Amino acid sequence: HTRHKNTIQTQKYFTGHKICGVIGGLVWILVASTRVVPDNPLGWVMFVSIFCFVGTTLWLLIFACGGNQSSFWPGLDAGFHFVAAVFYLSASVVLAYITIVYKTASIVDITLLKTYRLDISAVVMSHVATLLYFLHAIFSAIRWKRA
Repeated sequence: HTRHKNTIQTQKYFTGHKICGVIGGLVWILVASTRVVPDNPLGWVMFVSIFCFVGTTLWLLIFACGGNQSSFWPGLDAGFHFVAAVFYLSASVVLAYITIVYKTASIVDITLLKTYRLDISAVVMSHVATLLYFLHAIFSAIRWKRA
């Protein structure tokens, strides 16, 4: 019975990491497919999406290899996902602001309309990633307290 319960928890954990990684990868792709102008705020968005994508992939590999058997891993997991949620929240706000700026520019210059539409998709995916990382951080913290 305990083995079955651990298998179900493992499947939920893998699913959470895969979903966070896929959504984070979509933000990365959507922002990278546009012109990264202005450099500074969109550079932050790119850093956050790449950092979280790589970090989540590493967490998934560590978990898949069974390297998370020590007692400190649940705390590190909760901490990483909390940092990722805060990073994505800040990136989402910056990306939403840049998208609003592109809205007014796309009215004047029709060639910016494609960039504006891609940025809208990136903003939505970035907010979804923020929510998923935040939920994962909460569930990781609960799992940490139970361990």
